[in-house]
Amino acid sequence: MRQSLAPYMILFAAMLWGTAGTAKAFASDVDSISMGAVRLAVGGLLLMLIALLTRRITFKGWPVRPLLIGGLAMALFQPFFFSAVELTGIAVGTVVSIGSAPVFSGLIEWLIFKIRPGRVWWLSTILAITGCIILMFNTNDVTVNPLGILAGLGAGISFASFTMSNSRLVRTHDPIASVAMIFSLSALILSPFFFINDMSWLGETNGLLVALHIGVLATALAYFLFSSGLKFVKSSTAVTLSLAEPLTASLLGVFLVGENLDALSWVGLLMLLAGIVILVLQSRRNRREAPVNA
Repeated sequence: MRQSLAPYMILFAAMLWGTAGTAKAFASDVDSISMGAVRLAVGGLLLMLIALLTRRITFKGWPVRPLLIGGLAMALFQPFFFSAVELTGIAVGTVVSIGSAPVFSGLIEWLIFKIRPGRVWWLSTILAITGCIILMFNTNDVTVNPLGILAGLGAGISFASFTMSNSRLVRTHDPIASVAMIFSLSALILSPFFFINDMSWLGETNGLLVALHIGVLATALAYFLFSSGLKFVKSSTAVTLSLAEPLTASLLGVFLVGENLDALSWVGLLMLLAGIVILVLQSRRNRREAPVNA
């Protein structure tokens, strides 16, 4: 049952991630590193508590290399992502951050793990990334800041690296235990910024609500669903499915924050959606054919 739901779990996780940039817009005075540190602390603590209470975690037998790479990648992703959103807007920042991840993910699988992506992955990824590129050149009220683009690319390779590492961990460990370990390590990496940066915004109602939303829904719940789906979906496929995040972020940016997209950008959104739908349909087809091929 969970195997059949795996692509949809990843899609729902991506939709929850897509709310993070919009939430950050309601706490615009908060710097990117502080927001990322709080996100990891809240999400990591909640995931670890759940893992401990449900006895899904053990602190023995963890492969050190993927755990360290995953923790560092997620720690780097936070400031890269929120900086991209801050510098270029929610739509473009999220599109570059997550839209570049499938390219990095496919290259890592190909060059390091010698796994060649299939034709459907190439088709869906090219469609989705073309849609992302079209979105980047939206002419209405969005600034394409070079530093923001670089930050987005940094977020993309960080997310791809995290996905690869997490994909290895969930093969031998419970999904919630895997993300609990990664996020706890990431939170430790960014913890010095709690003492360096101004954290007074957490004492304000608006700031606290934003922190809880990003930490609980857009992190703890989202990454639990994502890791659960990774047990049955290839990491390159999962990263392409994650392009539902910029789709969600773009729509929220338009309808909640007031960002404007021109007609061509809506075409880009449709191409992005088409790439995701093709990949989901192929995943369903593969599952139906698996018993016959076995």
